[in-house]
Amino acid sequence: MRDALRRHWPEYLMEAALLGAFMISASLFASLLEFPGSPAHMAIPNPTVRRALMGLAMGLTAVALVYSPWGGRSGAHFNPALTLGFYRLGMVAPADATWYTVSQFAGGVVGMLVALLLVRIPLAHPGVHYVATQPGSLGVGAAFVAESVISFALMLVVLAVSHRPSIARWTGACAGLPPPWWGGLGRGGGSTSRRPRSACSRQRRRTGAGGARAACSARS
Repeated sequence: MRDALRRHWPEYLMEAALLGAFMISASLFASLLEFPGSPAHMAIPNPTVRRALMGLAMGLTAVALVYSPWGGRSGAHFNPALTLGFYRLGMVAPADATWYTVSQFAGGVVGMLVALLLVRIPLAHPGVHYVATQPGSLGVGAAFVAESVISFALMLVVLAVSHRPSIARWTGACAGLPPPWWGGLGRGGGSTSRRPRSACSRQRRRTGAGGARAACSARS
């Protein structure tokens, strides 16, 4: 654990910063689209259209972060589910998976604290609710199923695209494209557009002693 931290701490910090940036972006766009006093909210009365726009905004945010220099170095997992999935496949070492998960949670918390300082009242409004994923009209069970299906589909897309050398460089774009559809279709199961599962990774190489290198990339 200590050896992994000593060798890979820059990647862990980058992962935390990327998720923090994602949550700040989510907070800003959610406040813009869902806060009742926002001009954008008043100009777009259709909630399905707003959800789709939110999904599009977050998909583009994810793609931009994935292809950023830090995303290219850390792998831009964003989501502990993706990190644990790669760990289960033997593509990320146990210590790296642990530190990545800790970094993701820390980055998310710090990102929301920064967003709260920037947005303040709109972020706390029930219509925005700190961009928390909430069950829809069909209840918690349906939301759980919807989130499971979305996570499964995302992991499937990432693995299918990233392991084909001819199209591996498009992994980030493919991972970022679905959120607009999830935003429009997630009304009954859950508000998935507010925190889409956006991540992208490809195993780059293995290093000695520490096992699989934590840094994965969507770039070829």
